[in-house]
Amino acid sequence: MNRLLFTALSCMMFTHMAAQSVNIEVKPGAYSIEEALHEARDARRLKGAKEVTLHLQAGTYRLNQPIIIRPEDCGTKIVGDKGAVVSGGVKITGWKKEGNLWVADVPEYNGVPLNFRQLWINGKKAVRARNVNDLEAKDGLAAKANRIINVDKKKETIYVPTQTVKNLVGTKGLEMVLHEMWCIANLRIKDIKVMGDSSAITFHQPESHVHFAHPWPSPMVTTDGHNSAFYITNAKQLIDSEGEWFLDYRQGKLYYMPRNGEDITTADVEAPALETLVKVVGTADERVKDITFSGITFSYATWLRPSIMGHAPLQAGMYMTEAYKLRPQIDRPNGDHKLDNQGWVGRPASSVSIDCAENVWFKNCVFSHSASSAIDFNTYIKGGGIDGCTIEDIGGNGIVAGEFSPEGLEAHKPYDPADRRIICDGLSITNNTITDVTNEDWGCCGISAGFVRNIYIAGNNISEVSYTGISLGWGWNQQPCAMANNKVVGNKIWHYAKHMYDTAGIYTLGSQPHSFVEDNTVGDIYSPKYVHDPNHWFYLYTDEGSSGITVRNNTIPDADKILKNSNGPGNEWHNNGPKAKEIAKKEAEEKARKKAKKK
Repeated sequence: MNRLLFTALSCMMFTHMAAQSVNIEVKPGAYSIEEALHEARDARRLKGAKEVTLHLQAGTYRLNQPIIIRPEDCGTKIVGDKGAVVSGGVKITGWKKEGNLWVADVPEYNGVPLNFRQLWINGKKAVRARNVNDLEAKDGLAAKANRIINVDKKKETIYVPTQTVKNLVGTKGLEMVLHEMWCIANLRIKDIKVMGDSSAITFHQPESHVHFAHPWPSPMVTTDGHNSAFYITNAKQLIDSEGEWFLDYRQGKLYYMPRNGEDITTADVEAPALETLVKVVGTADERVKDITFSGITFSYATWLRPSIMGHAPLQAGMYMTEAYKLRPQIDRPNGDHKLDNQGWVGRPASSVSIDCAENVWFKNCVFSHSASSAIDFNTYIKGGGIDGCTIEDIGGNGIVAGEFSPEGLEAHKPYDPADRRIICDGLSITNNTITDVTNEDWGCCGISAGFVRNIYIAGNNISEVSYTGISLGWGWNQQPCAMANNKVVGNKIWHYAKHMYDTAGIYTLGSQPHSFVEDNTVGDIYSPKYVHDPNHWFYLYTDEGSSGITVRNNTIPDADKILKNSNGPGNEWHNNGPKAKEIAKKEAEEKARKKAKKK
């Protein structure tokens, strides 16, 4: 049905039935999603329609700005046919051979040169040119070459083997990706000075000062051979393997070395242009309500902050804006141990973000090919959730929920706002497949929930994760705060900790009374050799301040690989081990037998 015909028919229907449901057909290139939203608003405003469905036909909806869902859109359903894709990508064409590489002119986007940190060829992520492809190198010399030698925090300098960087001296735009315990740092290189067998690397601001001022996480220099691993990226001369690329932003040129059998002249080459594809945003007093997205694929979102300001995270991808050591340490109330540092954090971008919303759902959608988080439920969230979705090929966190210390709150303080509406409350994260996430910011998680209440995380399958499967809580203290009544139930987590340790399949922080971690299955952890402490990994991990949490009936291969670090009161542990399901079943049967006997 074309739009003109639809409009004529809908006008006739409005004449006879003021409160009917309205269906608006949307087709790529003919009628934008924004136009359809405007028509939906008119249907409500002028004709009294109660329910409006935007039906997205198959095809790619390329965006030049985020789709914004507002309070005026309450009650809208946005339903996609199979193959309906909302994309922030830009196609790159016009490839020409140049030596052993292929080169293309990068187009402008919205009037400015296109800048990006990711590239996909036929749906497969290409590798931003780097000096080492495998930090797990078996060759002894190669392995040693990609470890730092020393750190001078006062001079904000890292020393590395000269053989690693001698061909890069004077190159502009370089970045160091540095492995730091449970995070990685992206540090833009200012200068490289050769000093014999070692070279001194300094970095641009603001990330240099933030990175060297904070104590945790930190670059490691040890006596047992576990100095922090690193690689250098973002230079044309580093393209030495198939599938690697480099963007010369100043010249507007993209260079690529095709994979074996790949014809780049006919390939689908996508560069992400937008950081956020969809924003659901209301206000504290006028929320966006009763929105459902279903059957839609959200693809190709970038994240540019590391290119502009670097990236020095505290944990779970939350980057530090200010941080420093405390000398002497400060005492904290309620039995928390002394605190030796201060930190304030920012929140990374997300391809889909939700703020000030009630009963907003994403069902049977796909989130793919994104540089940072896939979907983020932030503040003033009531109910709603994400169910039955596939989240794959994501650079950062798969799903983010709740506040992680607002900008003005020091990260180790309890967050308990007077306006309780701000808390992410009653969110459901259920039956999702989350795989190949955290593939760029290795310190992120499959699901990362901060200060949340009544969250229900259940039935999710999480695999191929660089760090932790599910992280629940924030704050590093046992003082009462916004968190309570949270449930992590019946999830399956495997193939996690691909790159980072000090990790677990399921990890908790802070006081969250009446919360449960139960009936989950965790197993098959990776064992990277370059982590700072190869033994410091766990299946279940209740970290600083974890309080009021019941951990029971979780199936894990080894009951000894559980860590309870600086926990608060009220935690209960029962039946976590390789035979948890079998034991739980017998206990349930015995309980039922006794109940029946009493009757």
